[in-house]
Amino acid sequence: MRPVPEGDAKHGAIWLLTGPNMGGKSTFLRQNALIAILAQMGFFVPAAAAHIGIVDRLFSRVGASDDLARGRSTFMVEMVETAAILNQAGDRALVILDEIGRGTATFDGLSIAWAAVEYLHEKNRCRAIFATHFHEMTALAEKLSRLHNVTMRVKEWEGDVVFLHEVGIGAADRSYGVQVARLAGLPDAVVQRAREVLRQLEEGETSGKAARLVDDLPLFSVAAKREAPKPAGGGALADAMESLHPDEMTPREALEALYRLKELSVRR
Repeated sequence: MRPVPEGDAKHGAIWLLTGPNMGGKSTFLRQNALIAILAQMGFFVPAAAAHIGIVDRLFSRVGASDDLARGRSTFMVEMVETAAILNQAGDRALVILDEIGRGTATFDGLSIAWAAVEYLHEKNRCRAIFATHFHEMTALAEKLSRLHNVTMRVKEWEGDVVFLHEVGIGAADRSYGVQVARLAGLPDAVVQRAREVLRQLEEGETSGKAARLVDDLPLFSVAAKREAPKPAGGGALADAMESLHPDEMTPREALEALYRLKELSVRR
């Protein structure tokens, strides 16, 4: 990525990292933390050249889980760890934060994430990478001099999203969550309905009218009709695939089924 966003003479840059789910944001955060540790140890780092400087502390808020033993919810754990970072990080620290505020209501989460970034910039003045799905926060780059927008690059191809696993300067315009849900195997009716709801929300048609969305939700019987029609006349290969139940098969049965499908495809 060229040019690399930088800080000023005394304080480090903050990268606001946006991009789709499954795009590699969390991996990029961990990678930079590990590289910083290797550099402090005097080890080689995976780069042709690197200028990292002294990192006296590394703070990480990545992942999400509750703490049943202490009676803390996922969001409470997230806030406790974020508080520790904001109260302790100095100007030589490196901070990586992954989707702060996702565990609560959208506006609450956005407000907390927004304030945390401002505090990191003005008070902690450290190097940081802040990954988020709150795209509204990219506007902060116009307000905070050492904050820069970077994004995980993707390409769209025939309705699908292709993850390039590259970081570039700029901001993502959306998270491609519906496309990722489709890749995960959600029923076509659910994916199609999600696209419709997303379109309405983006167009502002349901702004302040959540009840309208709920009333408009289709019954299961209606949703079933949204399934894409299956091509007719698929032949023996289509029939064989339709009869498979992968979740009920042993590894050996799955391998044998794969060979049978291969034979059928060759005959075609």
